[in-house]
Amino acid sequence: MAEADLNLLIALDVLLAEKSVAAAARRLGLSESAMSRTLGRLRQTTGDPLLVRAGRHMVLTPHGEQLLEAAPLAVAQARALLKPAASALNLATLERVFTLRTNDGFAQVFGPALVAALAQSAPHAGLRFVAKPEKEDGPLREGLVDLEIGVLKNMGPEIYLQALFQDRFIGVVRAGHPLAQSTILTPQAYATYGHIVVARHGTGRGPVDNKLSSLGLARHIVAVVPGLGAALSIARQSDLVALVPASFFLHQAQNSGTGSVPGLVGFELPVQTGAITVSQMWHPRQHNDPAHRWLRECLREVCTRQYAMLNAMAGVVVVNGQ
Repeated sequence: MAEADLNLLIALDVLLAEKSVAAAARRLGLSESAMSRTLGRLRQTTGDPLLVRAGRHMVLTPHGEQLLEAAPLAVAQARALLKPAASALNLATLERVFTLRTNDGFAQVFGPALVAALAQSAPHAGLRFVAKPEKEDGPLREGLVDLEIGVLKNMGPEIYLQALFQDRFIGVVRAGHPLAQSTILTPQAYATYGHIVVARHGTGRGPVDNKLSSLGLARHIVAVVPGLGAALSIARQSDLVALVPASFFLHQAQNSGTGSVPGLVGFELPVQTGAITVSQMWHPRQHNDPAHRWLRECLREVCTRQYAMLNAMAGVVVVNGQ
């Protein structure tokens, strides 16, 4: 069976509404003969006369009456589908839950500002933060998440990636720790104490260990924990040294209301490990979606603004490495 010509849909809507070939022709800018031929095609397609003569006028058949209400809705839906994507977005009425796959630290630092931005611009939309036990592109490819956020590598050539900000690692110890008393911290002093690292898998060894190794040094990793909060908690109650992103530590200071993190001191590392580029990543299927594009722009603006505010508190990190 041949496919129906969807171009007839608008003509059907107008003919049913006008109940006149002549009036429908004028409304569509066609000749009466062309409109008559279109009505013939509609009759053939639907298997029903649709309009029949009753004296000097035309009236709808029972099937035509059934289509009278359905046709305008079908035309409106078709037009909505074919609108340019950008014009279809109305943030005030947007009802959508966006899923972000990220670590707990990012959600703590940037989540509140992002939620506030969403509530202001798209009050009926929502956010769902989900954990990422490992780096993989499966959830994006399968459409399970809207954005993957973090230090992203080897996610496939078709995956879009945009840098959000550059972070760095710092060391954290309890207030009163010998390292907190130093005005200049050496790699040797840093490697003297036991360490806490955050890692979802493996031993947690990375760039810091590589730099220390090049100096003939090694740190003793006493504890590996899954989250940044646990690392700070252990550091606060021991002589162990935690390694955390500066943004996370500065956020704790910002939230304390005192400009510092109670019971803890942050310091710059005595070895250079390079910046950490935190990015957002998305699948091509979402690239031109207007709501998704707005979410990406909103996230980038929030991260830029929030990280600038945190950097203004950089004096909280008081010990300099050398």
